[in-house]
Amino acid sequence: MFVRTTARDGIRRSTAARGLRATAVAMLAAAALASCTQDTPQDAASPRSSAPAAPSAAPVDNADQAEQAASEASEATQEPALPAEPAPEAVRDAFATLQATLNDTCTPGAGDCAYFLGRVTRELTELDEAMRADPKGPGHFKQPLADMKALFAKLGTDRSTPHLEKHFTAIVGTRDGINTWMQDHPDDYR
Repeated sequence: MFVRTTARDGIRRSTAARGLRATAVAMLAAAALASCTQDTPQDAASPRSSAPAAPSAAPVDNADQAEQAASEASEATQEPALPAEPAPEAVRDAFATLQATLNDTCTPGAGDCAYFLGRVTRELTELDEAMRADPKGPGHFKQPLADMKALFAKLGTDRSTPHLEKHFTAIVGTRDGINTWMQDHPDDYR
């Protein structure tokens, strides 16, 4: 067995220890590469994806590190991928929240419309997403989707209170029309 002393740190290292260290470094690099391809944004901050610790001089520690790296690489490939964003809610649930606004109203220009019109617009947007994602398909919800499309075309991207107040009648009319349509299709909300 060959022994060498480095001038920098005065540590004696054997050829066997260097071989184990090289193997451990290679396995850590492989584990890091595997985890990089599997990491989700949450995993990026985990200790597993941080830089590997400095290798130890003891052969037992190097072997333990190699085993740990292999184990972590295996775990990284077994973790389920998280969906990018949550799925739209069910039509029934989206309609229930819209329906909760039926007895609510406001007076445009009186300063009491910001919450109400913002909420109704948000509820209509969520119902639109739910209907498009429903297993029955958008063809089943043809009329309400057409009404919401017309409303969203009028509104554009401006969701400011003055703009929503300008379209008060269209917003409330769309909400009420969808409520009437849904009452004729109880299988969609019960």
